[in-house]
Amino acid sequence: MNYAVEIQESSLKKSDFVSDQEIRWCPGCGDYSILAGIQKVLPQLNTPKENFVFVSGIGCSSRLPYYMDTYGFHTLHGRAPAVASGIKLANPDLSVWIITGDGDALSIGGNHLLHILRRNLDVNILLINNRIYGLTKGQYSPTSNKGKVTKSSPKGSIASPVDPISFAISAGATFVARTIDTDAKNLQQVLLQAARHKGASFVEIYQNCHIFNDKEFSQYTDRKTKEDLVLNLNDNQPLVFGGEIKKGIVLEGIQPKVVELDDIDSNRVIKHDVKHSNDFYPFMLSQFKSPEFPLPLGIFKQQDKTTYEDELASRRTKQITTLTELDIQAIIDGKNNWRYSGE
Repeated sequence: MNYAVEIQESSLKKSDFVSDQEIRWCPGCGDYSILAGIQKVLPQLNTPKENFVFVSGIGCSSRLPYYMDTYGFHTLHGRAPAVASGIKLANPDLSVWIITGDGDALSIGGNHLLHILRRNLDVNILLINNRIYGLTKGQYSPTSNKGKVTKSSPKGSIASPVDPISFAISAGATFVARTIDTDAKNLQQVLLQAARHKGASFVEIYQNCHIFNDKEFSQYTDRKTKEDLVLNLNDNQPLVFGGEIKKGIVLEGIQPKVVELDDIDSNRVIKHDVKHSNDFYPFMLSQFKSPEFPLPLGIFKQQDKTTYEDELASRRTKQITTLTELDIQAIIDGKNNWRYSGE
């Protein structure tokens, strides 16, 4: 993945965002690399340090605000989007980051996540997905694969998993991407693009929980297998993958299909477009599942759309310029009311 992001000079550096708090994640947890990636990206945004706010819910990943030397809130289970919405609307100049997990965001927090995405507030949502409840010691989560054996599903989960990327696209997120904890370079590039996007950016980050769900994503990180199982999304580039780039994705009608490049006209291979005119295309990519299709990593969608806070500010300006002397009682009474006669 090559996003050709311009790196700008900043007086800040990674160490400026490292807090004095002891990190309480398990040794080897993927959250360490995600934390380091965020701390390396923030100095590149040329944003005053005091303008960063990190908001989280409940879960292992939601400890992250403690480890950032910024403002932050460790809120209630699933409610980080609600708190973040209030922060952003109160002060639109702030750079607001929501740190959440697959259980926090897609179980009790699913409704809140849905609405912050559809409203398109200018916030950055990082959903750290390890497909397990780690903080509560290993129950299956909304993203756990069907048949997953855990303490709460000893005979295997019978529930179909939620796909976070499909969810975000369906909810109307204007920036949607997926990356993985072990690929530091691409993790940072995706985070940088998400931070610079004006609107609701949603990034799913595959993260290994080596205590309760070890090697869940190992096939996508192992050098021996990842070439044939990962599809790197590069804007305006063909969807090709595999050892020596021998495979590609084409459309037969409206159905995607994996083909050998030697067997077809290369012009038939789909060219990736992050600004596609409709959501059919990124949603199709989000449905690619192993073993039939490779796993897409990178930016699925990037759409220009007015943010919720800008719409709200515009409405307030119009109201202020058109209002005359207010009759508060008339506003309270409204137009549709009736009075009880007492009988």
